[in-house]
Amino acid sequence: MSEPSPDSPFVALRSRNFRLLWTGQLVSTAGSMMQSAAILWHVSLLVRPEQRGLALGMVGLVRVLPIVVFSLVAGVVADARDRRRLMFLTQGGMALSATILAAYTFAGGRALWPIYVLAACGSAFAAFDGPARQSLIPNLVPREHLPNAIGLNTMMFQAASVLGPSIGGLVIASLGIGWAYALNAVSFLWVIGALLAMRGVVSRAEGQGGSIGLAAAREGLRFVFRAPLIRSTMLLDFFATFFASASALLPIFAQDILHVGVHGYGLLSAAPSIGAILASVVMVRVVDRIERRGAALLWVIAGYGLATVAFGLSRSFLLTFACLALTGATDAVSTVIRNLVRQLATPDYLRGRMTSVNMVFFMGGPQLGELEAGLVASVWGAPISVVTGGLGCLIALGWVALRTPELRRYRRSTAAIADAAAETARAAGPAA
Repeated sequence: MSEPSPDSPFVALRSRNFRLLWTGQLVSTAGSMMQSAAILWHVSLLVRPEQRGLALGMVGLVRVLPIVVFSLVAGVVADARDRRRLMFLTQGGMALSATILAAYTFAGGRALWPIYVLAACGSAFAAFDGPARQSLIPNLVPREHLPNAIGLNTMMFQAASVLGPSIGGLVIASLGIGWAYALNAVSFLWVIGALLAMRGVVSRAEGQGGSIGLAAAREGLRFVFRAPLIRSTMLLDFFATFFASASALLPIFAQDILHVGVHGYGLLSAAPSIGAILASVVMVRVVDRIERRGAALLWVIAGYGLATVAFGLSRSFLLTFACLALTGATDAVSTVIRNLVRQLATPDYLRGRMTSVNMVFFMGGPQLGELEAGLVASVWGAPISVVTGGLGCLIALGWVALRTPELRRYRRSTAAIADAAAETARAAGPAA
């Protein structure tokens, strides 16, 4: 296999350790996305139609609670311990949770609470996995290839998000829900194998003395909330996904509004990721050419909110698919810019804690948003829930933009200054 040329949009894949992790994550993330879609469909089948909104919203709640409880601790651990070894434990834990979920489903269990408990267990392991994995990535590629690596990681995630629900719909329809959970359990072996195959990787934060405690947690919180750019990008992420997260309601749209069944549900679940992967292909080529990155970020989030409103108003399968694809495309562009801002502005010894705080916003927003969407849908219906959510996203966007002039003015040259500041902080190491 020939390596990408220095000018290739895949240049970060020249680094063997990153290439291994990227490939392993592609398989594993596809499995996780397949399981997420399967859980929503599973829950929708176990309750009466009038209970679906609340029952599906509860899936988001049980997923977000472990993140809120464990994420900051997980960030401290990721900055204090060997990140690669930590990932062995987290990947194994998520595989075990999926295996038990498959066994319960094969046994014919029909109670909701075991599904909720096992979804929460998987989320708890993911809370520790995210900071370790995200803070490991900058150590796998040369610093000049980091923007490309972030773009490729976004592309990988979106490709997996297309494959997972699409394959999941076929697996559920032909083999049953239990097999979707079982295949997800097997998918974690790819990341474990990639971690075993890595050589010469720096998997512990440079200069970190291994301290775990409240002082280390406070240091991470102070860094995040005193940095306007990092703080504002996290707030945008949270508000956009909290108000405009509608994935939990897709079974209702598929079954009761569009009448397209499980195959249509699989396509609708994959639509955001289809749009996102197309946008990601573009972003890996042009991310370094975007000068007004702050303005670009604000405009694509506005597009995300407007596409969500159109999705809620649509009664056509094709229009709904297009609107969902547009939400995915705008979210992918936003994700690349946000991650680039945060990674370049954060010293290595704080990356785990920065990522853990971001996880509360990044994962808490959509999961709590699923609960909010389910509650609103149970009272006023799914379409009104989606439309009001899109409008809420636009209002929150305007508030954050007005309150953070640093974000409105943020340019590529600003990133170079932030990168230099992060390098200085890294060289200085953690405060005594």
